[in-house]
Amino acid sequence: MPMATTETLEIAFEDSGPAGGPAVILLHGWPDDAQGWREVSPTLNAAGFRTVTPYLRGCGGTRFRERGAVRDGRAVALAQDAVDLADALHIETFAVAGHDWGARAAYTLAALCPGRLRSIAALAVGYSPRGEITVPAAFSQARRGWYQWFMATDAGAAAVRRDPRGFARIQWETWSPEGWFDGPEFDQTAASFDNPDWVEVTLNAYRSRWREEPADPRYAGLQAQLKTIATIGVPTLMIQGADDRCDPPSESEGQERCFRRGYRRVVWDGVGHFPTREVPRHVSRELLAHLKSTF
Repeated sequence: MPMATTETLEIAFEDSGPAGGPAVILLHGWPDDAQGWREVSPTLNAAGFRTVTPYLRGCGGTRFRERGAVRDGRAVALAQDAVDLADALHIETFAVAGHDWGARAAYTLAALCPGRLRSIAALAVGYSPRGEITVPAAFSQARRGWYQWFMATDAGAAAVRRDPRGFARIQWETWSPEGWFDGPEFDQTAASFDNPDWVEVTLNAYRSRWREEPADPRYAGLQAQLKTIATIGVPTLMIQGADDRCDPPSESEGQERCFRRGYRRVVWDGVGHFPTREVPRHVSRELLAHLKSTF
């Protein structure tokens, strides 16, 4: 597997399709890895697009270069990783499609460096203006976020450290309708969670939403800038499963006003939180149409 060296990471990534084709960076979510895009990228490649699919920090073969670096899991860190990867590969402009954590990173990229992007696609997670994540107003959504409150406690964090795979599997079992994956598929992906930084990046990403956590000072300027940006000026496709049991469609409704250069949202019945795995053909079709309209 190819590796790219950046200031912070050694990034493991998959690179397929024509080398000179328009570039699309595919960002996976949590708890998932680059294999979540394995049934989507071939369709994009056949249409002439180059796909670059990194393993996010803390996943798979990606490693931090400095032992003492903060295992910062915030969206600004993930977004900077994507830019750094593009720079390492000498890709000036590109499209981004992101699922879950990858969607947050895609929105963040669109807010902070719109000149580098042709378009973004976000799957399963709606836009948070200014990067603000607030306690849900509805108790029903707060209940869906139990895993975040759990990790925010020290005892919960210790439990995740003891059994990261078991914790991740609960999300797979409860965020989508039953029957969308089997044991071997989970086990193959869960090998990425054996990365020595997976737990710490995970805990930092969620605990930092609700309490003071260590933050890498390299991203302080980006975080401050993000807090000033409420709207996005990059063409955007949003894909949501109607049966998403983590981030239901109600969480992404009525956001059209946040997008200045076009926004299209599609919601599919019977689909949960992992569209790239549950209905890859649907995702491939919509994403390809979106890319062709923006390149």
